[in-house]
Amino acid sequence: MSRLAWLRLPWLFNRRVGVALLWTLLVVAAAVAVNIAGIHVVGGVEGWQHWLQAHAGHFFVWRLCLYGATAYGWWWMRRRLLRTEIAAVIAVVALEASQLLRHG
Repeated sequence: MSRLAWLRLPWLFNRRVGVALLWTLLVVAAAVAVNIAGIHVVGGVEGWQHWLQAHAGHFFVWRLCLYGATAYGWWWMRRRLLRTEIAAVIAVVALEASQLLRHG
């Protein structure tokens, strides 16, 4: 393989990759919109941070529900995704550990 072969990026023009990138962009845009709306509703960034801290327990329960749904999907797709199991578990544990370390 030549040095410039990676510049062609044929995988980037795959339909599945395009759809995945579009969904990712939509989710990020929705998250940004919710944060901007929340900041305006509570009157500023400090109020928004206070509201987020006050409702941290609700968000924890929400994340647990999402993790439960993800675990169910993982169990269903286990035969196909056997190689990525460890990486997914490590990512979830790292995210939750960073939240615990940040907020105590």
